Amino acid sequence: MIYIIITSFNEPKSTLNAINCIVHQKIKKKYKIIVSDPFPEVRDFLSRNLESKYFEFFLDPGEGKSYALNAIFKKIYSSKKEDLIIFTDGDVFVSDNSINEIIDAFEDREVGCITGRPVSIDSRGEKYGYWSKLLYDGINLVRTRISKEKKFFQTSGYLFAIRNGLIKEIQPDVPEDCIIPYLIWKNGYKIKYVPRAEVFVKYPDNWKDWINQRTRTIKAHENLSKLYPDMPRTKSFFNEIKEGFLFSLTYPKNIKELFWTIELYFARIYIYYISFKEARSKRVFDPGWRETEINSTKPFDS
Repeated sequence: MIYIIITSFNEPKSTLNAINCIVHQKIKKKYKIIVSDPFPEVRDFLSRNLESKYFEFFLDPGEGKSYALNAIFKKIYSSKKEDLIIFTDGDVFVSDNSINEIIDAFEDREVGCITGRPVSIDSRGEKYGYWSKLLYDGINLVRTRISKEKKFFQTSGYLFAIRNGLIKEIQPDVPEDCIIPYLIWKNGYKIKYVPRAEVFVKYPDNWKDWINQRTRTIKAHENLSKLYPDMPRTKSFFNEIKEGFLFSLTYPKNIKELFWTIELYFARIYIYYISFKEARSKRVFDPGWRETEINSTKPFDS
């Protein structure tokens, strides 16, 4: 059995599209889609537009994403490690071959966790779209290399998967796409990057949303360092410089893109400054599903 968990936050049209992108695939194994959302209106919308056999709705009690996932884990946990759990979001959609690519990658019994490849749907001709292309293409290169080296790396919350029976619950104050692969890796399993399993993402298209999304991500990872100091860091300010500086210099195709690249350097320094400042003032990662609405990342509900 494959359990596909879609976590959403009041984005019914996007979530419907996310489900349809899955059910239209010719998936090799039996599967169940579980949608977790704190809004009953989303359940009602999906029920009107989908046959019930395609999904099961879990009403998120609003205590945070980790709390909701732990409740779902209790329902679906099994010692059958051939069963899989796939995680994705309601505001993204996956490629036509994504689920089968993940299934095939788990044929290696040493693999316990898999991550797909985020792909920006934004235009490279706009500044924030260009930023998204640069960052995601850079992440793709880094994950490809580290996966081949069989080292630990953090997965993408937009699309990742694990074997059932490896995780019963997670802490409520850390991002699931970081702590789950770490716990699995500590148990002796490999993490594998599967770039052919693509997940298409709408990037923020304005400064306010970009700041909110990026600082939330950085604070989440900084909180991990406090709780798990032995955890190898693949997402940090210094790793960005080490892994991404030379790549970013070769990425621009014209003067305009070079200027946007320089702007991105300063923008990244600024969000790290904000995140570290808030961390010192004890404003740590909020385990709630979202601290601030980021409407520009919803491809169908904005």
